[in-house]
Amino acid sequence: MTEAPLSELRDQPFALLRAMERRARRSAGESGATPTAREWVGIGFRLGGTRFLAPRDEVREITTCPATLARVPGAKDWVAGLTSIRGQLLTVVDLKAFLGGEPTVVGRDSRILVINHRELGAGLLVDEILGFRRFPDAARTEVRGRLALDCRRFLSGAFGQADETWPVFNLAALTESASFLRAANDG
Repeated sequence: MTEAPLSELRDQPFALLRAMERRARRSAGESGATPTAREWVGIGFRLGGTRFLAPRDEVREITTCPATLARVPGAKDWVAGLTSIRGQLLTVVDLKAFLGGEPTVVGRDSRILVINHRELGAGLLVDEILGFRRFPDAARTEVRGRLALDCRRFLSGAFGQADETWPVFNLAALTESASFLRAANDG
């Protein structure tokens, strides 16, 4: 049985992630990787030209961004708006704008990463989801070099793969940040 090309699943984010994970697992099995080796699993996402990882357990779900979000009067510019997901009100934060970058232009690839937090109904607007990424624990490294966005305080290391480095975006640290929690425009 031949699987459909990933490009055909572009408008079905969950089916796309499942297909990518199936292929990654098959590939790991074919490469002789030991199933007992400890690995770290995260969700790859893009903000502008920078790729990041979010720990899998810190993301509740991924959803498409609605064409319009309800405006929040008196909120900071980086609060994109409100939406309802299955009857739950969700504050959508433009993560790139929060980190000092240009506001995200919502397009076909834009997605909302819903933060897995008991008390905080928030989602992060990102430019694109890049699927599950698996790394051996031994591939963990430090973030080196300059980043385009002011995000170092929210990073907890990185993983290296070939010639790429994927910084790990700590969503728990973000949700505990006073600047993130202070979404009201003070003046």
